[in-house]
Parts: sequence; structure tokens; C-alpha cells
Amino acid sequence: MTTPDRPAPTSWTPTWALGRAVLLTGLLLVAAVLLGRVDLVVLAAPFALGTAYALRRRPTELPQVWIGAAEEHLVEGGEVTGTVSVGNPGTVPYDVAVLRTRVSPWLRIERASLAGGAVAGGRSGGDRRPTVADRPFVTSVTPDTAVDLELAGTALRWGRHRLGPAGVRVSAAQGLLVSRVVIAEPTRTRVYPKTEPFEAVEAMPRAAGLVGAHHSRRPGEGGELAGVRVFAPGDRLRRIDWRVSLRARQLHVAATLSDRDAEVVVLLDVLVEAGRSGGINGTASVLDTTVRAAAAIAEHYLHRGDRVALLEYGPSARRLRPATGRRQYLTVLEWLLDVQARASSHEPYDQVFGPQLLSADALVVVLTPLLEERSAQMLARLARSGRFVVAVDTLPADLSPPADRGWAEVAYRLWRLDRDTMIAQLREHGVPLVPWAGAGSLDQVLRDVARLATAPRVGGR
Repeated sequence: MTTPDRPAPTSWTPTWALGRAVLLTGLLLVAAVLLGRVDLVVLAAPFALGTAYALRRRPTELPQVWIGAAEEHLVEGGEVTGTVSVGNPGTVPYDVAVLRTRVSPWLRIERASLAGGAVAGGRSGGDRRPTVADRPFVTSVTPDTAVDLELAGTALRWGRHRLGPAGVRVSAAQGLLVSRVVIAEPTRTRVYPKTEPFEAVEAMPRAAGLVGAHHSRRPGEGGELAGVRVFAPGDRLRRIDWRVSLRARQLHVAATLSDRDAEVVVLLDVLVEAGRSGGINGTASVLDTTVRAAAAIAEHYLHRGDRVALLEYGPSARRLRPATGRRQYLTVLEWLLDVQARASSHEPYDQVFGPQLLSADALVVVLTPLLEERSAQMLARLARSGRFVVAVDTLPADLSPPADRGWAEVAYRLWRLDRDTMIAQLREHGVPLVPWAGAGSLDQVLRDVARLATAPRVGGR
């Protein structure tokens, strides 16, 4: 989709070259009159005739600029392409057109080609220094045509990144007239997070839906054998166990456990950001780990047919309703593009976990760095309310202490000890916490939660 520049009144100004030509011609003519020398008139004639010939056709239309980006599902590490076009709507050619565009630092432009000429360069990895797109490009534009500047590079990080704004300034009449700068509005390129390989066991605390891939403890249509019982009205004939029926001389059917889907709520703690983001090939910040882990978990459970919902633990309290299918997965990716870390001066628990927002049978996967005491209190309150909670630590493992000398390193070590104590207290409250490590991160903890959910409860009188 292209974004044309806003219409503006025509504005052309003379250059210093035109001023020098007029001044020199005038001085020579004045000197010729005062001194009575014809040779000065002959000397001034080429300047006068050349200026008049160049100005015989003056441009009246300003150049036009468009910015276009490929509308595709771009993932971190994928190739990003864009086009900046400069058009000449008038009848006078543009001798020189100087084009320059801005690009988000997370879009690493490595190749640029203009009017058939290629410009190669750029750097790879998480380097955010200027690229080839930050330099000006010069070309000429004939009437009723357009010249395209094609950009190609790599998307380094998820999010909505801007391509543009782009500005162009042209010169006409052999460099005697120059236009004002025409600017095109930027366009945004969507870069989806790269989902890390993630697989989890089928263990689920409580399957709540009607149909799905998880084995429940309720009898019904499914694939797991629950036993053999006497035939009853309503049983299907294909369920008859003929061996047992012939032996007992009475019809018996094979009873099965129903397969049900589960509801998974992925809660993103966005109160604090920590660490430095280096893009797809660099270090990962808390927000990077949170978004990529949320995308991987959602993709896994949606692929299994479960219902997935998203929640933000922060001042905005954004939420995505539970649903299934590929459409929900695309909606999850779009929702994750707008995740931002925002500090909050109040406790957002009641705003996030309002009434009727969380199902009693839902599995709540909390992605949190545990950098604030409010996050630990939120996990404890969820556990006390009877929810099935699994906490995933998103704090970077390679987070280094401050480089300053003195008490900075000591304070960092004390903070680490305090955080370890907080994690131990959460585990005492029944909140399992595991670091995010991609595939298999939640296997053991899901088995433990499922075992606790199916264990018999002893009630006192």
C-alpha cells in the first residue's frame, strides 16, 4: 500500500547559480555603459543568453513522493523490502533529485538500488549504526515518469516499525531553480515475533470444553478406555465388546473417557522492562523473551485445538478473549505487536482480574521477570483463589551487574538474594516457577499441576 505526499502549493526558488549569473551579467553591462567598452557587452552576452535559454521552460509542478512496503507476514530475521518512489508530474525534466529516507533502527537495510544502479553495504546482527538507507540518493527524473528506490534488508526485532518519512528536493532549469522539500508520510511494517520451538506434555489440570485433545476424567466419546460395562439404552452398537458379551451372555460395551479441550490464559507482566534488546541475533530483554514465549505457547495450544486468551498485567490491562483456530493465532500475533512495558503507580490486580474474566478451569501461564513485589503478590493471590498457575521466569540469565565500582555490585548481589527469597516464598504458596528455555520448559511443572488437580481433597467436618 502506498502513501502519497500531502498536496502543497507550488514553490520554486532561485539558486545561488541564478543569482551569480544575473549579478555578473548586470555588472558587465553597467561597466560597458560607464566605460564605453563594447567588449564587455560581448563578454556578458553568453551569461545572459545561457540564463534566458535555461529559464525558457520553468517547472510549475512539485515532485511527488510515495512510500510502499510489502504487505506480508514478516517474521523476525526475515527479509524486509520497501520502495520509495519519486515522480515528475510536470512537463519539465528534473535535472537533479536528491532523495533521503528514514528507517527504523530495527529494520537493517543492507541493499538499495536506484534507477538501475545498485548500492551495497550495511551490517548484520544487532548493530544499530547507520545503514545505506541513511545516505542521500541522487538521480534525474524525466517528465511523466517516476524513479523507484528499492530497499532490502533484515527485520531485527518484532513490532510495528516505521519506514519513512522520506523527503525529496529537485533542481530544474539547469540548476537555476530548486523546489522546496516534499515529504511523504511514513508507513509501518509489521514484524511478528519468531516463535521458539515449544512442545509440552498433554497433561492439563482440568479440561473444560466439550471436545478436544486432552483426556478428562469424565465418561464420554473419546479414545482412552475406561472399562467395560453392561449395555444401556443410548449406547452405540460399535461400542459392543463381543468377547465379554459372549462370555457373560449379556451385551457389554467398552466405556471411554471423553476428550476435551482446555482454556489457557497467557498473562504478560509488563510493569518493568530490563536488559538490552539486540534483535533476533543479539541479546534478549525481558520484553523480547515475554513476547516470543507468549507466541510460542499460544501457537502450541492453538495447534492442539485449545482455547487461548491473553492478558496484560499492567496499567492498560489489555485482554484478548479466548478462542481457537488459525484466526485466533493471527490475532494473537497482532495483539503482541502492541505490547509495551509501562510503569504503574497503583495495583492493577482488580483491573486485570475482574469478575467473570478468568474461568475456574483455566490454566494461567504467567510470564514475569519478578522485578516488583506486586508481581509476586499477584501470583500468590491467584494461587490462593484456586487457580491453576504456572509462572515462567523471563529475566535474562546473562543479566550482568552494573559496571560502576563501589557499592553497585554489592547492591546487585543483595537484590539477587532478595529475589531468590521471593521465589522460594512463592513455591511455598504452591506457585511453580520455571525459567523459559523453549521446548520442554513446562513439561515437569504441568505434570505436577495436573497431578495436584486430580488428587482427592480431604475436607473436615
